Amino acid sequence: MPWDINDYPSSLKNLETPVRKKAIDIVNAMIDEGYKEGQAIPIATEQAKEWYKNASDNEIQQVNQMSDEDLRSRDEDAQSSRPELLEKGEHVIPHENGWAVKVQDAKQASYIFDNKQEAIDRAKEIAANKGTSTIIHKKDGSIQEKSNV
Repeated sequence: MPWDINDYPSSLKNLETPVRKKAIDIVNAMIDEGYKEGQAIPIATEQAKEWYKNASDNEIQQVNQMSDEDLRSRDEDAQSSRPELLEKGEHVIPHENGWAVKVQDAKQASYIFDNKQEAIDRAKEIAANKGTSTIIHKKDGSIQEKSNV
């Protein structure tokens, strides 16, 4: 049974409403794709918090207006959460605005940092949560270091 605003994991109870709704939406999509709740909930929570930091007021308002029915039903045309990337390693790569954290085979970077160490720290944190590897690249794109959790 999909989660909604009246029935959701207790770990989401202290989140602000738009973050909680976004987390519910993400976790429902991940469960639809076959992921277990125990794996999907912490990932969805982290993604929802990050979304909130970068969301526009309009995006937050749209999520705030989501009904229980919106949360329970999935739009087939909605952008995929790409759960297949959950098993891929995290790369720290040079970026025009500093350093990026990008999942292997992802279309775009998940995070961009001014400084390389911040990107490395975030990549290692994500990889530890997912149980995957971290691949750190040099400025020229070559691999500097690989680490497995």
